Amino acid sequence: MTDVVVALDVGGTGIKSALVRRDGAVHHAERHPTGAHAGPAAVIDTIVSIADGLARRARDEGLRPVGLGVAVPGVIDEAAGVAVWSANLGFREVPLRDLLAERVGLATALGHDVRAGGLAEVRLGAAQDCRYVLFVAIGTGIAAAQVVDGVALAGAHGAAGEIGHIVVRPGGPRCGCGQFGCLEAVASAAALGRRYTELVGTPVTAADLAAHAAAGDTKAADLWQDAVEALADGLLLAQTMYDTEVMVIGGGLSEAGAYLLDPLRVALRDRLTFHREPRLVRAALGDGAGRLGAALLALDSLEAP
Repeated sequence: MTDVVVALDVGGTGIKSALVRRDGAVHHAERHPTGAHAGPAAVIDTIVSIADGLARRARDEGLRPVGLGVAVPGVIDEAAGVAVWSANLGFREVPLRDLLAERVGLATALGHDVRAGGLAEVRLGAAQDCRYVLFVAIGTGIAAAQVVDGVALAGAHGAAGEIGHIVVRPGGPRCGCGQFGCLEAVASAAALGRRYTELVGTPVTAADLAAHAAAGDTKAADLWQDAVEALADGLLLAQTMYDTEVMVIGGGLSEAGAYLLDPLRVALRDRLTFHREPRLVRAALGDGAGRLGAALLALDSLEAP
């Protein structure tokens, strides 16, 4: 009988879930709304319902579900299995791993969504065979995962990699964290959409901005270049701290492909002095990286002593 793990990547608006084999192949994938507006208890109920449904599906199809991996945003204490703080989900000090293990009946591993995505990109995606990797997710927010020798480092308090809250523009836009001029407040997809909307007076997204900039809209192009420069400042600081060999750029903004990465490489190179230049590559696994990473966490936990 073939073993599979149930994997969930829980976001503020949607949950990406799958049954994943031991070799990382996805047997079946689903998407569901998170329903975070209903509160943290309802989100937990939704996770349980999805996981139960996938486990039943596996058994009905002659597979053996052997574990559950769940990745969530925020500050996550993976060792203790606790969601310390997750603003988008309303979690505060939730012992999520043990709670899910009890209610779903599967050995459960809990991880951070970006660290899970970074782990998947290293083992299955764009950074295979690389020892020192920084996975940078640029979406609604900006966060990073440092992966060394195949291990995503969480830090002393589960909060490593929050490069979106490096101040790159002192006195700039107010960030949700309370500071002014954070990288996330200047160059995230949400920030770009908001800044362009303020200029043109109608609601637009970062994808709209990129399309307008590529078509010759000078206002959009200026905003895009400003974001590229801010990202280069943030990545320079990250390279100074982490001395990585490759930076994998993921998240929604990476869908711009070469339109983002080409000028970002140039801007970063212009800032380097003593630093070794990291390779900048686009993430290979798209928005499925988080659930694949959750599956890897579950598989790792099954093999741990």
